[in-house]
Amino acid sequence: MKLQQFTPSEIYKIIYKRIFLTPFWFRALFTQKLNMKKQKHNEEQSEVIEPVMNNEDVQAAESAETTETTETKESTQTTEQAADQIEDELGQITQKCVELNDKNLRLMAEFDNYRKRTLKERMDLLKTASEGVLVNMLPLVDDFERAMKAMETSEDVQAVKDGVELIYSKFIAFLLQNGVKAIPDKNETFDTEFHEAITTFPAPSEELKGKIIDCASKGYTLNEKVIRFSKVVVGE
Repeated sequence: MKLQQFTPSEIYKIIYKRIFLTPFWFRALFTQKLNMKKQKHNEEQSEVIEPVMNNEDVQAAESAETTETTETKESTQTTEQAADQIEDELGQITQKCVELNDKNLRLMAEFDNYRKRTLKERMDLLKTASEGVLVNMLPLVDDFERAMKAMETSEDVQAVKDGVELIYSKFIAFLLQNGVKAIPDKNETFDTEFHEAITTFPAPSEELKGKIIDCASKGYTLNEKVIRFSKVVVGE
């Protein structure tokens, strides 16, 4: 049947019947089939896209695994290098400790020898410290021996007296040479830094009150240090 056989009004009526007067169940069936075709088409598209996405995921996983493996290898190599470096440093430190310990032992041995030698020298010095003084005193002893022999046979008392005074003067000079001086005492003001009062006695004058009027034993200083206090009588 050709459309040319119908007038426009007839064609319009046919289209109207086909579209608007078609039963509802037919249109529903047609719509359902159309939807099924669309769903099938979408599923086919999904199946095509899904393998592509799966391949991309696999490639990404493989890339991540490769990166992780590379990083692990690099980390292992770095750790091994650090361990080797630490081992070398530890060896150097151990060697240095051994050297320092040996040096310390040597120093301790040397110090012990020095201490023993110094102690021996000090003991020897204490034993012979007075050697020089005693050697210089020996001529005075010789003078005393000669004076004693002269006193046995000499009848000149004044000569013996002069000889003893000479020996005494030499002895005092010897003491001065060695830093020993007598502490002044006669008519000096009493000073507890140098004098020791053994008793008091009425002063013969007002000027002698608080002063030394007699000395029982002379005092001496050695290089300005008191080695014996003067034992004196003080006037009051």
